Amino acid sequence: MYIQDQIITTVPVFEVSETLKEVIQFFEETTYSHVAVTENGVFLGLLSEMDLACFEPEKSIEEFRYELENFFVTKETAWLDVLEMFSRNEANILPILDEAQLVLGYYDLEDIVGVFIDTPFFREPGAILVISTGIKDYSFSEIAQIVESNNARLLGAFITGSENDVVQITLKIGTQNMNEVAQTFRRYNYTIIFGNSDDQFLEDLKQRSDYLEKYLNV
Repeated sequence: MYIQDQIITTVPVFEVSETLKEVIQFFEETTYSHVAVTENGVFLGLLSEMDLACFEPEKSIEEFRYELENFFVTKETAWLDVLEMFSRNEANILPILDEAQLVLGYYDLEDIVGVFIDTPFFREPGAILVISTGIKDYSFSEIAQIVESNNARLLGAFITGSENDVVQITLKIGTQNMNEVAQTFRRYNYTIIFGNSDDQFLEDLKQRSDYLEKYLNV
C-alpha cells in the first residue's frame, strides 16, 4: 500500500533555539499530539502536547531538550509499521526523516487510517472471522489453505492479539458460507472467537442451552 503521497508539509518544525510562544500557539490551535524540534536543521526530538501546561512563552525550547520524545519514520517505512508507531507512542502525527535526519514532513494518523480503510480488506464484501491458537501452532500459509479449501477467498489477515502464548488473528473472508470455514478451522484446533451469526456450531450450542434451561425449569 502506497502512503508516501500522504506526506504533509504544512505542519511546522521548530528550532531548539526558538521560544515556546509559537509552540504553545500551535498546540492551542490544532489537535496534534506532537511537533518536531530540530537543531541546525537536524531532527532532535518531539515536543508533546501533554507538556503544554508546563510551557511558558518566554522560555526557550532548549530548556526542554531532555524532555523531547524520540520517534519517527522514514519514507521507506511500511504502512503497518507506521500504524504501529502511531499506536506505540500514542501520537496522531509522525515526523518523516531522510538519511541526513532532516524532517521531510509528517504523516497524519487520520490520513493513514483513511488509506487503510480504502483497501480491499474493508471495501470488498466479505465476513470477519476471529480465530485463536497457540503462538507456535499457526502459520499464515495454513490459514490461507484452510480458507481456500472451502472455495473461499482470503481478503486479509493480521494478528490482533497475543497473550499467554495464544495468538488472535482477524480474517476477512470472501464467502457466503462462513459455517464451513469455521468448522474446518475447528478441525485444525483453532478456537473461533468471533464469526458470523450463521455459525451452525454456535447455533447448536444455543439450542442445547435453551433445551437444558427448559428441562431444569420443569
